[in-house]
Formats: sequence, C-alpha cells, structure tokens
Amino acid sequence: MGARIIRVGLGRDLHRLVPGRPFLLGGVELLSDQGEWGHSDGDVLTHAVIDAILGAAGLGDIGELFPPSEAAWKDADSMELLRIACGLVKEAGWQLINLDCVVTCESPKVLPYRDRIQASLARVLAVPRMAVFVKGKTHEGLGAVGTGQAVEALVVCLLEKSTPQEASPGDL
Repeated sequence: MGARIIRVGLGRDLHRLVPGRPFLLGGVELLSDQGEWGHSDGDVLTHAVIDAILGAAGLGDIGELFPPSEAAWKDADSMELLRIACGLVKEAGWQLINLDCVVTCESPKVLPYRDRIQASLARVLAVPRMAVFVKGKTHEGLGAVGTGQAVEALVVCLLEKSTPQEASPGDL
C-alpha cells in the first residue's frame, strides 16, 4: 500500500476597491457601489483560493500561471482561472479535502452571500459544498481595508495524495 501525503496551502490576496467595477467573491457578484481593481475581473477570494491550492500542490502561484503582464489574462474570469489551476492540481494527483476562507471588508457584508459563494467555489473545485467554508470579517475601521479602500482574502486548504508503495521520499 502506498503512502498518504497531505499538504496545507495558504493563499492571500488584497485588492483596491474602485467605483465602476463589480464586487466579486468566488464568482458571485455582491451588491456594492464599488468593486475590486485587478488585471483580471479582480475576484480577490478566487485569487487567494488559486494561490492556496497551487502552493499546497507545489505548482507555483497565480502570478506565475497567469501573469498580469500578459494581455491574455486582461479582464479574465477568475473562476475560469480557478478551473485551469484546479485541473493542474488534479493532474498532479492531488485531491482537495477542504478549503477555509476569510474575506475581510467593511462593506458589503459577506454573510448574505455565503451559501452562494461556497456553492460556486465547490462547483468549480468539484468537491462537496461542505468542503468549502467562507467567513466575513471587518477591520474595525483600521487600515485600507477598514476604511473601505480595499478587500482582503485569506484561504487555507488541505490537499491529499496517495502515492504508490514504490515511491521514494525524493518523489514526494
């Protein structure tokens, strides 16, 4: 029987908020008078999820995979970027066990959208909805996030991989 390997991944992203852009979290648009600035659609949560899963799998980060210097990623759908990253993680033999997310912003409130965000992420990640959890927090009026100038996401994930019995420690 092979070895069971588990890895933890951490993703973090921060985006400035500006008028005239949609406020997206996990592919769900939240009602707001401003949204995330970014080279792609600016979905701060999805970007943090991508970094978490890529990092846990040892496959780089979002900037390497989808460089903002490349025009191909201009205004890209972040959920499509997540599909691509998730495909690479699965090709490498990893399975997502769970995802725990914290979104920090003063407004809009995340709680009314939480179920839709969790379902949206779970659908793209091809995991049960209960494997994805999202929490909303504030910065109590402190810093750029607290004054409503930015939104931040922090994501932790757990990946699992089974290896053949003949795998050596260097292969892991």
